[in-house]
Amino acid sequence: MSETSVTFSEDQAAAYDHVADMLRSAGVDLDNALLTPPRDSGAKDGTGVMAVIGKAGSGKTLLLAELYQALVSAGVGVVSGDYESRKNQSRRTLAILAPTNKAASVLRLRGVPATTIHRILYTPVYDPEYERIAEWLAGHGERPEIEDLSDVALDRAEKFYAGNKSIPGALAAAGLRGSDFITGWKRREEPLDIGFVDESSMLDDRQFDDLKEIFPNLLLCGDPAQLAPVNQSGSMVFDALPAPRKLELSRVHRQDADNPILDLAHALGDPALEFHDFERMIEDIAQRDERVVWGQRVEVDLMARSPVLVWRNATRIRLINAFRSVYGAPEDAMLEGEPLICDGIELPMKHRKKRLDLEARGLIRGAQVIYLGPGRKPGFSRLHVLGAEDPQVSAASIVKIEKPDEEEPFIPFAARMGATFLHGAAVTIHKAQGSQWDTVQVFAPDLFVAARMGRVEAGQALWKRLAYVAITRAQNRLIWVVRNRLSKPSHELRTDDLRAAPAAALTLETQEI
Repeated sequence: MSETSVTFSEDQAAAYDHVADMLRSAGVDLDNALLTPPRDSGAKDGTGVMAVIGKAGSGKTLLLAELYQALVSAGVGVVSGDYESRKNQSRRTLAILAPTNKAASVLRLRGVPATTIHRILYTPVYDPEYERIAEWLAGHGERPEIEDLSDVALDRAEKFYAGNKSIPGALAAAGLRGSDFITGWKRREEPLDIGFVDESSMLDDRQFDDLKEIFPNLLLCGDPAQLAPVNQSGSMVFDALPAPRKLELSRVHRQDADNPILDLAHALGDPALEFHDFERMIEDIAQRDERVVWGQRVEVDLMARSPVLVWRNATRIRLINAFRSVYGAPEDAMLEGEPLICDGIELPMKHRKKRLDLEARGLIRGAQVIYLGPGRKPGFSRLHVLGAEDPQVSAASIVKIEKPDEEEPFIPFAARMGATFLHGAAVTIHKAQGSQWDTVQVFAPDLFVAARMGRVEAGQALWKRLAYVAITRAQNRLIWVVRNRLSKPSHELRTDDLRAAPAAALTLETQEI
């Protein structure tokens, strides 16, 4: 194994060497920092795909970060999804991807420049004049002279880009809006080179096929103990890979060895463990470690930023309505600070460009959003997209509030079409995959119901898979809620903890539709 800045466990070192061998055969020699031009082969026939799998705490993210650093040190360029120069197409490149904004933001907080899969599948089309600025910032051209931009504005863009390699961010620092320099979005036509995909247990076959079309060299990182995508019949895309291309990390990393949340997650691997034994384990740990809490009620203050994780839709809807009730939310309006979950985009095919605009700004299915207030036009909302690099947007919105025992949701307000949202104070454990929060509340009565039903998924009791995914969403603190109660709020809903920047308008004009 080549020299790295950390000490790997034995299985991490073996995985690093296997991935390095795959890259070497593709013309990227990490040991000697030698690069040959990319070749368009490999992933389509499966020979360029490798997976690193392991449970929570086994060091997948650490390994991915070290491989990223080694590739950059060898001279491989990083494709971030916001701008790509058409020059120097023979350069070796790396893109680091995650299925959701939240999952990508977890990697970015660890110094890994991740973006969403969607932002790689679709690329921005730049106005030619402002593309000159982008090429200059990327080091491929002379400093341009732009009639509408002063030297001071260009200096601001240069200074921003020096500290944050984001072309849209740099142009925004110069006083430009996205609609000034991005004229549209298009499906990627040219292949890329090396792709790393975190949280790959969330991928379905269609997404996997898309990635193999784009990346001749593809590394998947995933957790086989999580829940498979709903349409995958209990299987994950890396399950079918041959053994030599599926590397398993089994050892819990040293710095995680005293983490009670990970201890609970790994205890679920015991086939003899019953639900009541697991709850006693949680109760015992809670008495001696403040990172695990035996909760007698749902803490409503946490629900605005960290949703309660449930199994059943009926529980989710009941908790959402209780949340809105204790805050005094009217039925015909949203309160600033209420959490939402994007449920997709409702637009006909003729408005494909507008759909791509919305999705490119982070409004993809499953995105977590905070409502900031009404927009300037009827049906528009100002929104903060959690985990997005440029989080504040204004978009035509359709908000649906589901009611207990009612088939049709109540819609407090809506544009005729646009981004659709469900309330986000509670979410199903399936939808929580890929996300992490500092503190997580798990609604245990739901998992008790799953245990009593005796359902099995991919050879393991369903309640264990649900519990594993739910508790590993917690970064620092787990609250295991055992009673169907809700606390009173200690303060009103707030938005002052979010970055107070002007929302970038997404011009989804209602009169055009």
